[in-house]
Amino acid sequence: MAANPKLQDFNKLLEAGGLPELGPGPRPGILSHDELKQSLDKLLEHSSLPSVSRDLIRAVIFLWHDRLDPAHVIAQGIENADGSFVHGIVHRREPDYSNAAYWFRRVQGHPCYPRLADRVKEKLAAPNALKEELLPRGEWDPFAFIRLCEKAAKRPTNDPQVELLRHVQGVETEVLLEHFLKTEN
Repeated sequence: MAANPKLQDFNKLLEAGGLPELGPGPRPGILSHDELKQSLDKLLEHSSLPSVSRDLIRAVIFLWHDRLDPAHVIAQGIENADGSFVHGIVHRREPDYSNAAYWFRRVQGHPCYPRLADRVKEKLAAPNALKEELLPRGEWDPFAFIRLCEKAAKRPTNDPQVELLRHVQGVETEVLLEHFLKTEN
C-alpha cells in the first residue's frame, strides 16, 4: 500500500513566507507556482489519499503561498463541504466577502469546526472581544471571521488585531491540512 504523506512534510511548505496576509498578497518569500507544484507532486505521488484529498491539499498550500487562482480552480471543481470550505477561503482572501459567505453557507457544519474552535481558543487564550466574536457559545463562526477580515482590511497590516486574525487563518490552514491528510481510501 502506498504511504500516507506526513503533516510535517507539508508544514515545511508552510514555513516559506511566514503567515499569509488576510488579503490576496503576494508577499515576499513565498514559493513560485512551479516550486510548489514540484514539491507537492513529490509529496503526493505515492500517496494512498483519495485524489480529492490530494487536490484539496494542493489548494490549501497554494492559498498559503498567495496562489489564489490555482486554488480557486481546484476548489470550484470539488462539490462537497471540503471544496466549499476552501472555495470560501479563496473568496475571503480576494477579497470578495459576500461570495465567501455564500460558499461558507454551503459548508454548513463542517467536521473541522470543533477542532478549529479548540485551536482558536488556545491561540486567543486571554478573554477578548475577538475571541467572543469568533467563538460564540464556544463554537467556530466562519461568518464572524469573514466580517472581522473585512473590518481588518481597513487597518494597517501591523495592527495587533490584524496580526491575530492572520494567526487564526494559519490555524485554519493547519486544521484543514490535518483533516485532508487523514482521509484514507
